[in-house]
Amino acid sequence: MKKYYFLAILFCSVILHAQERYFLNSDTRLYTSPNTSAEFLGYFKYGAEVQLLSESKNGWYKVKADNLSEGYIPEKFVTTRLNAADVKVRDNENPLIEGNDNYYGSNHLFVLVAGLKARAQPDKNSKIKEILNTGDPVAINYLPKNQEEWVNISGNFSDEYAKFTLRKFVGKRPDFNTLLKEFDKLDVTNIQERKTVGERLVELAWNSNSATLAPAYQKYYEVVKQINDPKLLADTELNMIIAKGLAKHKNPEEILAFVKKSEFVLKGVKTKSLFLTQKDLVKIFGKPVKKATISDECSVYLSDLFYYYPDLEASVDEKQNQAEITKVFINENNKLVFNANATLDHSVSEKAFVEKYGPYIGASIKAPHLYSIQLEDSEFKIEFRDGKLFNIEIFFYC
Repeated sequence: MKKYYFLAILFCSVILHAQERYFLNSDTRLYTSPNTSAEFLGYFKYGAEVQLLSESKNGWYKVKADNLSEGYIPEKFVTTRLNAADVKVRDNENPLIEGNDNYYGSNHLFVLVAGLKARAQPDKNSKIKEILNTGDPVAINYLPKNQEEWVNISGNFSDEYAKFTLRKFVGKRPDFNTLLKEFDKLDVTNIQERKTVGERLVELAWNSNSATLAPAYQKYYEVVKQINDPKLLADTELNMIIAKGLAKHKNPEEILAFVKKSEFVLKGVKTKSLFLTQKDLVKIFGKPVKKATISDECSVYLSDLFYYYPDLEASVDEKQNQAEITKVFINENNKLVFNANATLDHSVSEKAFVEKYGPYIGASIKAPHLYSIQLEDSEFKIEFRDGKLFNIEIFFYC
């Protein structure tokens, strides 16, 4: 019985050890052998998590980095808890950037290329988790030396969050003016390279001051006209109008004054401040196609109960006889009225919308054809499909 008791204790000890998380309380490197004179595979930054693969031996651990590389690090830098009193030993050759540089709050680098595919595993055939843009900051705690190796750009071991790309695609934040000069130096007949650099210019501009958007699109439009693809031309021309509007963006006070009296008109009925009674909702639209209870962690909606109609969605408090519009599908029956001179209805095209309301809207290259207009504690999310106004959602902030 004693033997089994001993094995049980040993088994529990191994499990507890495996569940322990380990972090680095200093910059260090991943060495090929337990010796600081040995070759090293990459750089760790303070706060990096590692997995221990062995017990400490002569002051060294064998560990696994978050990109799945294995090697050795000094035991003195390994801890189960980080705190403000840690005395960090900085590695001046470490390329990783510490947080609080106005771009990102933890260790990071930036995406250097356009349309970067972040994958679920360090394998070019694995699932694409996200498409990243030039200038996007990405969390990195371990950076391999080899440009052709994979780097985990989530700073996390968890399969749920881990994302991988090749080391050569991340680095110091690109400089807009340098890219602009690079574009201008290219031979006009080198269409593919001009397109590549033009895409980087545009994406970096979206990640920079909005004043850089117009000059970026002017350069990109040069090569788009050379390619002469109708869809690419139309999309670029639309984005050039958006860029023009964003360059003249109104301040928050002006935007709030513009939308202050907004109301939906649903089948001819005005919904002052987006509210109406539950009885009026049913009277106008009939019984909902579906009812559902949706947990709202932020408690920003009127109720957890939602009514779903072909024309709209609403948060409903049946006991209090109240309904709050949360989404409206725009058709000949429904529209949003900002004021007597500004209405969004089914006749408004996307181009006409951005031309008229460009200075009031928020837009992103990562969500094309989706725009926002700020309210006091929420915003209108305005979606277009095939150039036509599709729906307007009221998105509440936590």
